[in-house]
Amino acid sequence: MRLRPLVFGAGTTVLLMLTSLFTISAQQAAPLTAFATNTPLPGLEPPAAPTPLPSVPAVSQPLAVFEPPECRYVEGQSASEACLEIIANTPPPDFQRVPYDHFTLENYNFWRVGPDPVTTFDGPGGSPIGQIGQGFNFVRAVNEVDGWIQAENGSWISKQNASLRRPSYFRGVLLPEGWNQPFAWVLDTTGIWASTRPGGPPDSSSGLVPLHYQMFNIFAEEMGEDGWLYYKLGPNQWVKQVYLSVIKPVARPEGVSGRWVAIDLFEQSLVAYEDDRPVFATLISTGLPGTETREGLFQVWARLARDTMSGFAGAPNAYALQSVPWVQYFDGDISLHGTYWHDFFGYRRSRGCVNLTISDARWVYQFLEGMGEKNERGVIPNWVYVYSTGEYRRG
Repeated sequence: MRLRPLVFGAGTTVLLMLTSLFTISAQQAAPLTAFATNTPLPGLEPPAAPTPLPSVPAVSQPLAVFEPPECRYVEGQSASEACLEIIANTPPPDFQRVPYDHFTLENYNFWRVGPDPVTTFDGPGGSPIGQIGQGFNFVRAVNEVDGWIQAENGSWISKQNASLRRPSYFRGVLLPEGWNQPFAWVLDTTGIWASTRPGGPPDSSSGLVPLHYQMFNIFAEEMGEDGWLYYKLGPNQWVKQVYLSVIKPVARPEGVSGRWVAIDLFEQSLVAYEDDRPVFATLISTGLPGTETREGLFQVWARLARDTMSGFAGAPNAYALQSVPWVQYFDGDISLHGTYWHDFFGYRRSRGCVNLTISDARWVYQFLEGMGEKNERGVIPNWVYVYSTGEYRRG
């Protein structure tokens, strides 16, 4: 991990299906049998993806953000009076949240099936008609009767072999014009005390236990004696980088204009832009080791309000996911999409795709679809910039 300055810069059937979905919402969409992710795409091949670039030239110069020198750490000293005054007079990051996707959150029921093979039936207590193989499998229930659920493909599954999962209600924030105050979301779920100095142990005298998904201003950053970066959240309150995701926008890459999104693999964050202005920020989850999300500059090439995703059939890490919402493909079969099967945003969790909460995925879907000219595929090819500001070490 390295120290970084706090800066930012000012097939025919399938094709018809895609075309019909570009202008409708998930509420209006009929159940789909769509192409899967991480498998060849039948009938619709993606365009040649841009070659991933180790670095992308910027068209704007990074601008310094609010980083008061009064709050820098001085060994052996507490926060200065000047720093305490700055902290006291700086409003907390109480930004407007994006709207909930109420329809999906309140009307879609998602069930984890398995992980062992599960038999499907033609009705509650009826005759076997198939099997869901071993793996990480989810179905969307469209009906429930006496201990049975009916999946969207019409098959029935005993509730004894399934468990209801509630999606995350976390939402990203809209960034006000002129924003220049770095902030962080807390990722830790254990309730650990902040340290009183960079590299110090958790200390109750700090008076702060950062809680999951809380937001804090960042007043300084220092490399600790333990080799980790620490962030100052308040008076003598330092938190290790591994417990935080800090929003640090990036300069606009060359050739990019209008609406675009930037994905920081180190921070596990997404920031949306209109030209050089950051307008939205949130937490994400990208690819795990072995299925890492590629760095590079890409364009959205297909959009689906809802999609079925599967991969690695027959392997121990096989998965099948029904009704994944708000899908935007940008690097072959890798996409931005809503995620209902975990609530660990800010940590890597995927097989290469970019996981967002359902509400955030809808906002990004509508944001990118709302400006620009459609190409011959009927898609507005907005840019997705994937990069990393450091070495990921959260595990």
